[in-house]
Amino acid sequence: MRTESFISQTPFELESGKVLPELELTFTTYGSLNAEQNNVVWVVHALTGDSKVGEWWNGMVGEDQFYDPANHFIICVNLPGSCYGSTNPLSVNSMTGDVYFYDFPTLTTRDMARALDLVREGLGICTIHTLLGGSLGGQVALEWAYLLAENLKNLVILASTAKSSPWVVGFNETQRMAIESDCTWGEKSLEAGKKGLETARAIAMLSYRHPADFERKQQSPEGTVDGFRAATYLRYQGQKLGNRFTALSYWVLSKAMDSHDLGRGRESLEKALEKIKARTLAVGVDSDLLFLPQESQFIANHIPKGSYREIKSTAGHDAFLIEFEQLQYILRSFYLNAD
Repeated sequence: MRTESFISQTPFELESGKVLPELELTFTTYGSLNAEQNNVVWVVHALTGDSKVGEWWNGMVGEDQFYDPANHFIICVNLPGSCYGSTNPLSVNSMTGDVYFYDFPTLTTRDMARALDLVREGLGICTIHTLLGGSLGGQVALEWAYLLAENLKNLVILASTAKSSPWVVGFNETQRMAIESDCTWGEKSLEAGKKGLETARAIAMLSYRHPADFERKQQSPEGTVDGFRAATYLRYQGQKLGNRFTALSYWVLSKAMDSHDLGRGRESLEKALEKIKARTLAVGVDSDLLFLPQESQFIANHIPKGSYREIKSTAGHDAFLIEFEQLQYILRSFYLNAD
């Protein structure tokens, strides 16, 4: 495993018309590029993930796993806006010499895809064998697949969508409202909005899981009248994220998720999907309450070389991070059926 930084000192113009005077992107690689340069597996992380995909997806990436560094050159880049080493609201604006804080510009998933392409070009990689992403990562991967055209062979979209629904935007807005309600929000501080972020994460967990999963795992003993297991679980999850992430990055990344619309400025969503050249596997989760299975089906139905498979799980949206055996079986079939 190697973690490095890509720094572009050329101004990076965003979809909004605003400009980041320089762009730093932290990325982690596993394995080596082969002589034919046809073994690149590029993973795009979800909302609060990071570039160390071998840690948070260790059931899929790592020694003797499905994507093994012995056979693949695996890359994951920390998305711009995230607080794990890439340019984000706590970075210094080189034009002013001040930390961005609340002046950090709005990013879109299209901006993020273009940023990833800068890293690809910087590494001298022409063709990507497989591009994978789940949730927000799937949205960014779709945007990038559109740009890559023939330079991408296989695309795997996990529990994601071609356009953020009002349901997703609504969930994200309630989380930002929670952050705004924190009395420290607005302060120019690393800790600004931390308690609000904890609440936001608790809200998000309700969309990442399914009622059946809570029933199975968070049931309190008979006769409980306070201190319910589900309540302590959500508080724990909120505190855990609050200790490793920042409210400012969460704000920027959730806004990017809201912005996602592959069809924006491209005639229609269907027309945009039709232009993706790669063999595509869209994987839905039968119990996903955030990105519904039919949204993954829509992707598969409109990409010319698209196919759909479904994970069966009570885990909800997060099943793509948990159900490794099912996902490996689905992926094995996808590759076996390649032309």
